[in-house]
Amino acid sequence: MDKRKRKRWIVLAALCALLACLIPYLLWANAALTVSHVELDLLPGEGSFTIAQVSDLHNAEFGGGNRELLAILEEAEPDLIAITGDLIDSRRTDPAPALAFLEGAVELAPVCYVTGNHEFRAYDAYQDLKSHMEELGVIVLENESMVLEEVPLRVIGLDDPSFGVRSDPSATPEQILQGALTALAPQAGEEDLRTVLLAHRPEYVELYAQHGADLVLSGHAHGGQVRLPGVGGLYAPGQGFLPAYTSGLYQIGETSLVVSRGLGNSLFPLRVNNRPEVVLVELA
Repeated sequence: MDKRKRKRWIVLAALCALLACLIPYLLWANAALTVSHVELDLLPGEGSFTIAQVSDLHNAEFGGGNRELLAILEEAEPDLIAITGDLIDSRRTDPAPALAFLEGAVELAPVCYVTGNHEFRAYDAYQDLKSHMEELGVIVLENESMVLEEVPLRVIGLDDPSFGVRSDPSATPEQILQGALTALAPQAGEEDLRTVLLAHRPEYVELYAQHGADLVLSGHAHGGQVRLPGVGGLYAPGQGFLPAYTSGLYQIGETSLVVSRGLGNSLFPLRVNNRPEVVLVELA
């Protein structure tokens, strides 16, 4: 074998060895849950309130019955669990993993839920899931709001705009969201309440800010799927390559945006340098 061929074989062997090391790590990292903490000064007066954000489960399972995910929530002792869309996956519509998670979650804290784009894609399956959620006591917010008197906070849940486009095919997602947010303006006696907005898609955060949201909880970006040091996420739906909003806390004027990297995967089966997470938002 000449020197050039030998060099090629050495390089190939090195690449194979690298892959042999990387594949087990990637498989582990895609199943190894982590907890991220965000602290915000939002509440009037003294006291605290913890929201556990769960996003983009995509019917994934972390232990049988999602016991590992539920164990994290139980240890966190949140005051509210907020699910920000894509609980199910349009390619895997069996609701069993999602329902097993919800059955445990409602025993730990009140659970609020808003839709994502995958609920729209699996429209019929979602209608069935919604019925089960309501039976379990999950608070499904479809362009609706509620007031948490004990905090006090106003929580708004935005339907994914794809549901609105289904009703009005000529409308853009921005127009759908604009109409929903206008209709959800504070009522008499709510003007001074701080507002937490649950909205699956972070790319419309400037619109959310225009309507006075103090805190927005979003997902959808999957952390940019592949995360590189110093760069961040590489690609996110609705934002394209090198997306602006993929993970953590962002400030847009007076509005704080928290984007969860989420838990499951969809079309692209692997995350890279991007472990699935539960976000604990601690308000004071």
